[in-house]
Amino acid sequence: MAFSKWTYKRLKRSGHRFVTRHLSSVQVIFLYYLLMTFVTFILLSMPFFQKENVDVYWADTLFMAISTVSVTGLSTFNINDIYNEYGIVLLEIMFQIGSLGIMMISTFFVILSHKKISLRRRQLIMTDMNQPKLSGTIRLIKSTVFTLLLLQLIFGIIFSIRFYFTEIHAGWVKSIFNGFYQSISAVTNSGFDVTGHSATLYENDYFSIFALIFLIMIGGIGFPVIMEVKEWITFKKTPEIHHFRFSLFTKLAVSSYLILFIFGSLFIFFLENHHLFSDMPTFEKIVNSMFYSATTRNAGLQLHDIHQFQTPTLLLFSMLMFIGCSPSSVGGGVRTTTVAIVGLYMLSFIKGEQNVSIFGRRIREDDIRKAVVVFNLSFAMCFLAVMVLAITENHDLISIIVEVTSAFGTTGLSLGITSDLSMIGKIIIGCLMFIGRIGMLYTLMIFVPKERQDHGYVFPSEKIIIG
Repeated sequence: MAFSKWTYKRLKRSGHRFVTRHLSSVQVIFLYYLLMTFVTFILLSMPFFQKENVDVYWADTLFMAISTVSVTGLSTFNINDIYNEYGIVLLEIMFQIGSLGIMMISTFFVILSHKKISLRRRQLIMTDMNQPKLSGTIRLIKSTVFTLLLLQLIFGIIFSIRFYFTEIHAGWVKSIFNGFYQSISAVTNSGFDVTGHSATLYENDYFSIFALIFLIMIGGIGFPVIMEVKEWITFKKTPEIHHFRFSLFTKLAVSSYLILFIFGSLFIFFLENHHLFSDMPTFEKIVNSMFYSATTRNAGLQLHDIHQFQTPTLLLFSMLMFIGCSPSSVGGGVRTTTVAIVGLYMLSFIKGEQNVSIFGRRIREDDIRKAVVVFNLSFAMCFLAVMVLAITENHDLISIIVEVTSAFGTTGLSLGITSDLSMIGKIIIGCLMFIGRIGMLYTLMIFVPKERQDHGYVFPSEKIIIG
């Protein structure tokens, strides 16, 4: 008996509701990312996307799939030796899905098809994009996707032309291919190296370095920030609109991002001034310091072999990778606003203040609790991962610390130990990449049932001696 098209769609919707009916939005998003990882694993395993006569162990392909969906950049093999041009294009597509989010990409195509967006989908969008409310999510998707794709196109063209005329890559075909890959890789903060040189070819090309820094920042500053900046530009050009105010999130995200960028640049400059940067002119030292302050926050691109950096600098890199980018961005890590709120909370405690305030606004108690919990559990998880890997892997401690923070921050920098990881090491790093992409807060919420019981009572309080 043949089913009509309407009957098939109805059964499909009913099946979807049956599967997700008893799951929270966070649990559904988690399942979507698991499914996306499995699909990526299947695609990357196909001979069509691989070069001839290559044999990749399934665990390495699965590791690559997790790294691709989480937009990390760690790999247990040389990508250029395994995947052909079609495989590289596939990776670029997966970068877009992984960086922007499954719900954002799928909803964008729903918007293009002029279909109605259900309330359930709006709730999933809100969860996937880490938004506090339903209103404005569709506008945020339109603004973010359009802006990021436009930037990738513009800078892809710019890089292609520059690579050709500076002879960084020979021929138009190779220049265009690498130009657009570099643009997509920078905006999505993917960090995958398909040339075997990362960004070392642009070591003396200041224009390309500053362009990469700009694109890395755009990808990591946060999608709501991009939307509000566009609205602010519209406000400045529209006289009939008399009021505009940046949200507290935008102010906190931008200020914390820039503070970390500036202080990271200064510390890298002074740490490597008489070491790796000793033979460079002052301006080149400054440019390199700025680049590494930006790329260690999530991009994973490098101008030098990072083995050349001294241990204190690598520890600084690890700290920046652990922090990562802003929430609702292409990056992972503990997130900038989390660190900012924890810092403000400590400062207010030292000053003896009851409330945590900034920019004329008081930060809510539940946000402070979330920030403290996320920071502490993230640090504990990374610390435990370092301890386990120090036992299972035959590598020095600083290499393991860099590998762990790089995975959790979805950055992709490595001291070259990824390919030598044991099965236990690959599982741990894979889990860190996945958690880093979803976020520690949502990882915890996966285990919270959809219906939470409120007992309706509280226990009496009692003072405890602290310190």
